[in-house]
Amino acid sequence: MSLSKYIIDHSDPQGEVLDWLQKQTNIRTNHARMLSGAVQGRLLRMLVQMTGARRILELGTFTGYSAICLASGLPEDGHLDTLELNDELEDLILEGFDRAGLSEKIQLHIGDCKETLQRLSNECVEPYDLVFIDANKREYPEYYELVFPLVRKGGWILGDNVLWDGKVAEDPMPQDKQTVGIDTFNKMVLADSRVESVILPLRDGLNIIHKL
Repeated sequence: MSLSKYIIDHSDPQGEVLDWLQKQTNIRTNHARMLSGAVQGRLLRMLVQMTGARRILELGTFTGYSAICLASGLPEDGHLDTLELNDELEDLILEGFDRAGLSEKIQLHIGDCKETLQRLSNECVEPYDLVFIDANKREYPEYYELVFPLVRKGGWILGDNVLWDGKVAEDPMPQDKQTVGIDTFNKMVLADSRVESVILPLRDGLNIIHKL
């Protein structure tokens, strides 16, 4: 038995709705590996509960798996804004939210992530407690700068895929825009005196950032 299978087998299962969504993602997209998966999904839910987050912002919905995990940890009056570029996924995303009974807690925003962030920044009357970044890897540094003012003091930013299949640790490091974007993001966070952070080697790496 592999260690990853042991971890999955000895962690709480993802549940019926996420089972359905995982199958639909495999059937209806070519990028099912982009799903957060059962273990990371459970961690996201627990992080929401542990931090007491009430307002969450997610960059990169894909088919809605991580959004469901995050929103399921929210209190009764909690709210999640999730941003997705691909409008072809909208029907699947919304059906998943409905099946999970979370439609009232989640607002899906279809469109360019940076443009939507600018709009939300203008409209934001209450800061977010937690932000989950899982969109275009090339633009992680820009996302970080855009979301930082939207996060309350003491809030949290989570950066996904920050190990990028180990490419960020290769010597020499590949110079494709995705790898460079992720590496630049990690270095920005490390050098930022406004935060403390730690990278967990979970799946493809999760950077947990605490705004001081």
